[in-house]
Amino acid sequence: MKRPRINKSLTAALLLTSVVVAIACTPNRVNSEEPAGSVPTAEATPQNKEPITIAAVGDMMLASTFPNESRMPPNDGADLLKEVTPILSAADIAFGNLEGPIVDGGISVKCRPGSTRCFAFKTPTRYGKYFKAAGFDLMSVANNHAGDFGEMGRASTQKVMDEQGIKYAGSLQPPATIAYIGSRGKRVAMVAFGHNNGMPSINDLSGARQLVLEADKKADIVIVSFHGGAEGTDKQNVPNGSELFLGENRGNLRMFSRTVIDAGADIVLGHGPHVMRGMEIYKDRLIAYSLGNFATYGWFQLAGATALSMVLEAKIDSEGKFLSGKINSVKLEGKGIPVLDPSGESLRLVRSLSVTDFGPNAPKIQDDGTILPN
Repeated sequence: MKRPRINKSLTAALLLTSVVVAIACTPNRVNSEEPAGSVPTAEATPQNKEPITIAAVGDMMLASTFPNESRMPPNDGADLLKEVTPILSAADIAFGNLEGPIVDGGISVKCRPGSTRCFAFKTPTRYGKYFKAAGFDLMSVANNHAGDFGEMGRASTQKVMDEQGIKYAGSLQPPATIAYIGSRGKRVAMVAFGHNNGMPSINDLSGARQLVLEADKKADIVIVSFHGGAEGTDKQNVPNGSELFLGENRGNLRMFSRTVIDAGADIVLGHGPHVMRGMEIYKDRLIAYSLGNFATYGWFQLAGATALSMVLEAKIDSEGKFLSGKINSVKLEGKGIPVLDPSGESLRLVRSLSVTDFGPNAPKIQDDGTILPN
């Protein structure tokens, strides 16, 4: 049975009226819940029933100047995303998880001076243009590295994203809690969750439900992103129950994903375990439990499962129902450069994990990477 849906046409009409009044009364005012540069609501009134295509990738950390310059990529990173740019740019909306702050200065609030066993990331601000050039529209800033350089790092990241016109979500502080963007005559919202302080919590199911309900009232399509799950090559399966790692509760991902879909989410995009995981169809909505590493340059030994990645394409209709998709198999070469992999190893892994973990709820993944509803 299809889940009840809010009358979004009525909601959009009421919202349009209120925004017109607000603009008339307060020239140049930006909605406090939306970053500067958000698409006007009038553009996002759902007049067109065309489906939209979302391209999604997992963890990205293009470079780091911390603790020194030894983790910087060749050609100053200009070519890192070159091979996957055509896929990302062709999508109506391209999403990725921004692992760590984009900031030039500051002191790590996480690592002691001289520490050799502490992971903290700091991508130079000049790298912001590479995300825009690759076609990214939405970023999650809800992860366990977002606060590596404190509030200065968070503020710098948001400034860079604003300058590039990329929307972001994943902070408890508005306007970075819910992102809104227009696509094909529809208004799309994104809410991002993690398991650390300063961001919407993957472990607060009631709070997650309320945020998604809020987004669903104001948008036609709702994307949920989460950073959760235990890490490692032995963590490719999605367990029933909460996952503990390094003393942290990193979420009951099955329960979380189904909770947010029940509240109005139309697609759920997971990342965090540094490996790919399976996919599930729940109430005609697609859940990707982990997109894996994507462009994490210089910090990690990438081999086997940690070097497998993908660009996920998902086509959803104007009401949010999953129609079809594609897994574009990717391998991370060298220190973390994503390249397309014609062998299809990634799609075969995701297909196997999906069937093992979700049985009849797994989508059908064909040999060419095509994803079809179950």
